[in-house]
Amino acid sequence: MCNKHKNSRREFLKKVSLAAAGTFLAPTILPSGRLFAATGARKANHVVFCLFAGGVRQMESIQQADGNLMRYTLSGTQAISPDIIGGMSLLPSPTGLPLQNYGTLFKQFRYNNGPTGHVSGHHTAMTGVYNANDLNINMPPTSPTVFEYYRKHTTPSMSALNAWWISDSLGPYPALNFSSDSNYGALYGANYIQPAALISQSGFDALGNPKLFSPPQKTAVTAIRSILDKNFGNSYSGGDAGVVNTAETDLAQLEMYIKSSFSEAITGQYNDPWLVGASVMNNDMFNIFIAENILKEFKPELLAVNMQGVDVCHTNFTQYCNNIRKADFALAHLWNTIQSTPGLMNDTILIAVPEHGRNSTPNTVMDAYGRYAIDHTNDPMSREIFCLVLGPAGVVKQNQVINTLDGESIDVVPTIADILGFYSDIPANYKGNMGAPLAQAFV
Repeated sequence: MCNKHKNSRREFLKKVSLAAAGTFLAPTILPSGRLFAATGARKANHVVFCLFAGGVRQMESIQQADGNLMRYTLSGTQAISPDIIGGMSLLPSPTGLPLQNYGTLFKQFRYNNGPTGHVSGHHTAMTGVYNANDLNINMPPTSPTVFEYYRKHTTPSMSALNAWWISDSLGPYPALNFSSDSNYGALYGANYIQPAALISQSGFDALGNPKLFSPPQKTAVTAIRSILDKNFGNSYSGGDAGVVNTAETDLAQLEMYIKSSFSEAITGQYNDPWLVGASVMNNDMFNIFIAENILKEFKPELLAVNMQGVDVCHTNFTQYCNNIRKADFALAHLWNTIQSTPGLMNDTILIAVPEHGRNSTPNTVMDAYGRYAIDHTNDPMSREIFCLVLGPAGVVKQNQVINTLDGESIDVVPTIADILGFYSDIPANYKGNMGAPLAQAFV
């Protein structure tokens, strides 16, 4: 490589690393407000909620068509078509056994109402409430999110570092950390970070206060932050969307974490953090990687993370299958990290569920391997999803498969509330619109 190209690449990496440092300021400390002690008994002290999202059809997941694309999650060893394997060989399982052995698998879960779109599906999963109307992607939900319920109805001493939302770069997702409900809102929202902005400069939808940076860094971050201000301007009331830095001890911890992450980005440690091959890593895997970093550093009680890579299915079915395999591996990697981290192991419940499915019949777009693409337009199969609940033996029923129609999207939020002991504290008029805790998954 000539010196000119080397210098250009070096400058590019510096810019990416600087932007990455700004992105890590996404987790800000929210005001404690008036918090209430939960009255219910906890099943565990930590919950990780993974939206296995982008529209996953049952035929390529639970029903295992075209081989077992999710062999890290599901039992079975059917062969996978060579063209679907692509450049990603079958990596060793991070967990030993398929994930379904470590908890309860609901094979006939449902997203029963509302448009089968990513925005509606995510809103339902994060609020526990169906919405029959098309949603404004520039506005937060009208119903409180699981973060708001958790932060309002949990112990007063809890830091906002205990609630995290880590999402793909799709426009509406940052809005899901808190609602416009006057009884909840920004005061009880989650810390937010968007790994796609960190890795590829494609986002920067969630920057915090740049005052922790040196002057050159602050200048760059401030310029990027103007994008954030514009995004939040029409969606939230109050300066900085009601998000402010407060506790000095938390600020110090965040600053140390940001500096460490900035150093790691500069030295290329984010290029292939799982040693699977830099060309294998996609945004879904990076989302989970950053979620794992957050879990290890802050050990939050509630963290939600989504994956969106399978949404390529609208135009490329084979790549959709490849991305299911990557999301499947990432989920197993996440569970292995949880079970390998002191303070989380044997005290964390992981819930994974798609936001909706996909149609039973394809559209007219054919990929290079002769497979037709698939949309999600409200047909019955686009409402068929699965739910996986993993947790310690003695709390979650192990290796249980529920084959009957039992559970739906609106049951996830009340289940999280029940696990963390604040379900009984949610007002009745809010609970009346939700589903119910998935008691059948627990001992």
